[in-house]
Amino acid sequence: MYEIAYSKKALNDLRRIPANERRRIQAKIADYASDPTAHAHHVKKLKGREGYRLRVGKWRVIFDLEGHVLEVYEVGARGSIYE
Repeated sequence: MYEIAYSKKALNDLRRIPANERRRIQAKIADYASDPTAHAHHVKKLKGREGYRLRVGKWRVIFDLEGHVLEVYEVGARGSIYE
């Protein structure tokens, strides 16, 4: 089980997302943090940069695992998150 930590950018990104989608994204992050093996098919290692991405519908969560902490760096729509 991982503890979840959000960067300032991730918190700002989440504020811009509609409330119902935000709750869904945060629930998926919490699900992954509690049992990574159950949601491994939604997670891929990023190419060309550090970290991983979690797919939540059309949204992507960019994060990294540091010890027992899941650090969320960015949250955004599929098309713009990788720029």
